[in-house]
Amino acid sequence: MSSPVDILALDRAQLRAWVSESHPPFRADQLWRWLWKQGIRNVEDMSNLPAPLRERIVSEGIINRLSPAGKQKATDGTIKFLFQLSSGRHIETVLIPDFNEDGSPSRMTVCVSSQVGCAMGCSFCATGLMGFQQNLTSGEITEQVQLANQAAREIYDATVSNVVFMGMGEPLLNMDGVLGAVDKLTAEDGFGLGSKRITVSTVGLATRIRELADLEVRFGLAVSLHAPFNDKRSSIMPVNRKAKTDLDSLMAAISYFTRKTGRRITYEYCMFSGFNDSVEDARELAKLVRRAPAKVNLIMYNPVKGSGFHRSEEDTLNRFIAELVEKRVTVTVRRSRGQDIDAACGQLAINQ
Repeated sequence: MSSPVDILALDRAQLRAWVSESHPPFRADQLWRWLWKQGIRNVEDMSNLPAPLRERIVSEGIINRLSPAGKQKATDGTIKFLFQLSSGRHIETVLIPDFNEDGSPSRMTVCVSSQVGCAMGCSFCATGLMGFQQNLTSGEITEQVQLANQAAREIYDATVSNVVFMGMGEPLLNMDGVLGAVDKLTAEDGFGLGSKRITVSTVGLATRIRELADLEVRFGLAVSLHAPFNDKRSSIMPVNRKAKTDLDSLMAAISYFTRKTGRRITYEYCMFSGFNDSVEDARELAKLVRRAPAKVNLIMYNPVKGSGFHRSEEDTLNRFIAELVEKRVTVTVRRSRGQDIDAACGQLAINQ
């Protein structure tokens, strides 16, 4: 007997092919809308599907919803969810609300995971301590957004407005899952999110960045830089120790990406006290980012136990910003959210 078909993992073409074995192709479009627009998982609630198709889904397919396994809410409103996969492993998803002056929600961002653990081994990252365990399917990624959206409705009377692939894992090592999830999230008969409201973050896999450029993707790309010198970056990010993924190769790939897509890159730069936060670091960073249309997002580090890194002081941060501004670099600062919970990515899952 063949294994059940993971319905949620199928892209639109695969779903049509599977449904068309026994029913007209338009039935696949109906099923797609139930799954990704309506968020329905109970086959019996899919009222416009004929009984034989519903019976086939139950007998030959499988629809595994992520199982809630934990939740933490910070005083700033940030909510971190722990979900269990059908494999028994755990992932994290974070809902990050922003508010207007009157307290009403202005934006709801979901930070999703693309893998269980991560193979990149960055020394400042809790997820890296887990090592790589598995890729998530496009369905498992998309469902994180659906479940976070459900929580946003219930708690904040708002809906998800932005999605960032900045949770557990390296998204570009799970291209099929990530691109499939983007399709589900941006489809008009799916979640219906604009592609410009999605950002995919990478440690800087140059070859994969070029592949995205050739696909002319419309979502945003963020690159975790964290140091402007090869020796410094290599000391905290093993990916930088290879010729094809060092700073020179990475910057060439980024230039190619911006030319092909017309999209500006965002550089993510964690501020580590005494390591990468000097004026000299700022000057070198400015030289790098001027090679292609870009902005710099300085991140105030959420400490990870045992990493040895600490966040920069405010006066150091201000000097760093002033240097970048003087060099005409567009710069923003992202304050750490959820500091009173296990906020750094991977801290909740690694304890399971």
